[in-house]
Amino acid sequence: MLAGALGVSVFSLVPLGFIIYIAADAGWDKVVDLVFRPKVAELLLNTLLLELFTVPIAAVLALTLALLTERSDLPFRRTWSWALAAPLAVPAFVQSYAWNTVAPSLSGLPGAVLVSVLAYFPFLYLPIAAQLKRLDPSLEETAASLGRPPHRVMLEVVLPQLRLALLGGSLLVALHLLAEYGLYVLMRFDTFATAIVDQFAAVYNGPAANLLGGVLVVLCLLLLGGEHLVRGRERYARVGSGAPRPALRHRLGRWTTPALLLMVVTLLLALGVPFYTLTRWMILGGPGIWQLAEILPALGQTLMVAVLGGSVTILAAIPAAWLGVRAPGKLQRFIEASHSYLGALPGVIIALALVTITVRAAMPLYQTLATLLLAYLLMFLPRALVGLRASIAQVPVELERAAMSLGKSPNQAMWLTTVRLAAPGIAASAALVALGIANELTGTLMLAPNGVRTLATRFWSHTQELDFSAAAPYAVLMILLSMPLVLLLRMQADRTTG
Repeated sequence: MLAGALGVSVFSLVPLGFIIYIAADAGWDKVVDLVFRPKVAELLLNTLLLELFTVPIAAVLALTLALLTERSDLPFRRTWSWALAAPLAVPAFVQSYAWNTVAPSLSGLPGAVLVSVLAYFPFLYLPIAAQLKRLDPSLEETAASLGRPPHRVMLEVVLPQLRLALLGGSLLVALHLLAEYGLYVLMRFDTFATAIVDQFAAVYNGPAANLLGGVLVVLCLLLLGGEHLVRGRERYARVGSGAPRPALRHRLGRWTTPALLLMVVTLLLALGVPFYTLTRWMILGGPGIWQLAEILPALGQTLMVAVLGGSVTILAAIPAAWLGVRAPGKLQRFIEASHSYLGALPGVIIALALVTITVRAAMPLYQTLATLLLAYLLMFLPRALVGLRASIAQVPVELERAAMSLGKSPNQAMWLTTVRLAAPGIAASAALVALGIANELTGTLMLAPNGVRTLATRFWSHTQELDFSAAAPYAVLMILLSMPLVLLLRMQADRTTG
């Protein structure tokens, strides 16, 4: 496991090595000129404001929605819980495309925060709701029997047990905000990601974009360090199944109407606006926008790269996730950081690094499916690690030790206990990675072999040509393709009640 994790971590450092190489090649004077300038300060301020507003709002919204669906007598709570996962099926740049049509004046920081929250809050809602399902209700009942009022029970007993889910989901959202491109282009809000792509478009392989990528790496390391300090080293697993009964649901009373209103407004904003926009453009475009000669190949190629990329990424992430839970230490933290910082890099940085390496040292791999899959591995390792780490943390290490005491080797014990018991979570993580790959844009544009055009790249081509009607079918198919993966994630969350 250590050898596998180290091998993947060394490969994960390729983009960082590329950025360092560019910086060294440019020289210190040029680094100072390109990095320490007013435009970079403006991008840094925009990025920090985006993080400071979006992550807390998304976390509070997701926590509130999860508590309402899992711990209250909210009417139709099961239906609401399934519906709240559905926005995951709408790519962030499709959300932005929809809001750009409905409210063209919505732009800048307010528009960026609104669309970011609507696009990314399910990344927090799903793990929080799943964790609420598996908490032992006896802990809350004991606290209540000692005289603690409901709000104290929530603050002192429930919320501490949700820390891993809250921190993991918040980190994932924060990293997505650093790397997102299409959403902020349509919202006309400048971030490091949009500036990097603009620099590459203006001067191919220019040092300015690579050095801006280096600033993103620093921001990512700061996020990782902060998350690690807050997470601590608490144990989250227990031996035994706990109480085989659901937790007590609190009566909402007069708060029922506001709670239902929150559900309706959230879903109208996250799902209603994209549905209205896509329906409008398809009606305006008529049947002629369904060019099956272009659409069907794009659909098939999207499915292919999503399945292959998801499988490769999960297999590569398992060793690091297992070490992160079972053998925490300095080496493990280095391995985790070498993987996780990738989430802050725009796909174009990773893509350019692989283009440069393949052109200079491995020309047969240039613009091949293998290189594209390696790019997906680098882009989505952070997403895979968050889900895998949480799943493995729920399996007590004592089960592995018991298997070894019965004569199994350490590897056999791990596969027979931890991997098998964490299999639902592993499958959910694979689905989450495949969902990201199906909707990935910038890296695919640069690395896809000749003739490979995914739904996302076709959609973006039409939007750049301002042909919004022609783009609508690709957006619809991306959503339909993503829905089974979202349903799988929701089913895995439901199974945790057992």
